[in-house]
Amino acid sequence: MFDLADPAFLANPYPYFADLRERGEVHRHDGLGIAVTVSHAASAAVLRHRGLGRIWQDALPVERFASFNLLHRNSLLENEPPAHTRLRRVIAGAFGRGHVQRLRPMVGELADRMVGDLAAEIAETGSADLLAHLAQPLPVAVIAELLGVPVEDGPRMVTLSNHIVKMYEYGLAEEKRDAAETAAAEFVEYLRGVAKQRAASPGDDIVSDLLRSELTEDELVATAVLLLMAGHEATVNVIGNGVNALLTHRDQWERLVASPDLLDPCVEELIRFDSPLQLFERTATADVEIAGFRVAEGEKIGALLGAAARDPKVFDRPDTLDIGRTPNAHLGFGMGIHYCVGAPLARVEIAAALTALTTKLPGLKLAETPEQRPEFVIRGLRSLSVTTG
Repeated sequence: MFDLADPAFLANPYPYFADLRERGEVHRHDGLGIAVTVSHAASAAVLRHRGLGRIWQDALPVERFASFNLLHRNSLLENEPPAHTRLRRVIAGAFGRGHVQRLRPMVGELADRMVGDLAAEIAETGSADLLAHLAQPLPVAVIAELLGVPVEDGPRMVTLSNHIVKMYEYGLAEEKRDAAETAAAEFVEYLRGVAKQRAASPGDDIVSDLLRSELTEDELVATAVLLLMAGHEATVNVIGNGVNALLTHRDQWERLVASPDLLDPCVEELIRFDSPLQLFERTATADVEIAGFRVAEGEKIGALLGAAARDPKVFDRPDTLDIGRTPNAHLGFGMGIHYCVGAPLARVEIAAALTALTTKLPGLKLAETPEQRPEFVIRGLRSLSVTTG
C-alpha cells in the first residue's frame, strides 16, 4: 500500500496505483482510515452512487474551527439533496446567465498579457516561474472579475485558499490546522464585506446574482469562497502539471504548437494525465457495495481520481500523454450531482493559457526539474521554472 509520506510516491503515484489495480479494484488503506478505489469503474460508481454522499462532519473541536465549519457546512460541495439541489440551482443559474461567455475575451487577453510578462522575464533573466506569472494569477483574476472583487486582492485570496485547502490533507500538523481556521475567518469577513457592498450597489457579477436568490448570508459567503478556492486551486494545478507534462513529453508540446485544432482534446488530456485532485471522499448513507467491497452505513470510501485516469480498461496506453486522445472519459470534474459547476470556466482558462504559451513562446522548455508540493490530495508543483534558451 502507498505511503503518503514517501517522497517517491508523491513524485509519481501512478505506478503504485497500477500495482494496486492489478490486485483489485478497492483496497482498505489503514493510513487514510478508509477504503479507496483504483479502477475507473469503481471510482465512477463511488461518484454516482446515490447511497454515497457528501455528508459534512464538522472539524473538531467545533469552537476551534467555527469559520472553517461555517464555510463547509453551507457549501454546495458538502451537501446532498434537498439542500444540494437548491444550492446548485442557484449557482448554476448564476453561471448560466452568460457570465462565462462574457468572460471569454477577457480571459484570452489576460493570458496574452501574462505570457508577455513571462516572456519579458525570461528575456531579462534567462528563466521565469510559469506558476507565478500565469498559472496562479490567471484564475484568480478571472474569479475576481466573476465575483466583482478587486483584482489586487488576488494574492491575498491565493494565500487564504492555500491555507484552507491544507485541511483536506491527512495527518496535518496542528499549526497548519490553526492556519486554515485563521484563513477561513478572514475569508468570511472579507466576503461579508463584499456582500454588503453589492447589496447597496448591485453589479454585473455573481455575488449580485446570489444576493437576489434565496440563499442565506452564510450560504452566499460559503458559495463565494467555494468558487474562489475550487476555481483557483484546480486550474492552477492543471496548468502547472499540464505544461510540465507537455514540456517533458516534447513531441506533444510540438504537436500542439503545430496543430492548434488539438487544443480542446489537449485540455481534457492534461486533466486526465496528472489529476490536480487525487482523492474525493463519499460517506455511505446506507450499506453499499462497490466492486464487491462492502461499505457500511456511516463509513467513508475515497475515489482515487488519478488512479481511475490511468485504468487500461478505459484508456489505451494510459501512461502515455496523447493530446489528441478521444474519447477521454476522465473523472477530473467529478460525476453525478456533484459534477463541477465551474468546469466550463476552467476549460476556457486552461485553453487560453495554452493558446498564449504556444503562440508567444513556441520554443518554451523546462529550465530545471520542478519540485512537487508535499501534499497528496491536492496535487501540484511548488514552481515551474521555464526558459526558451
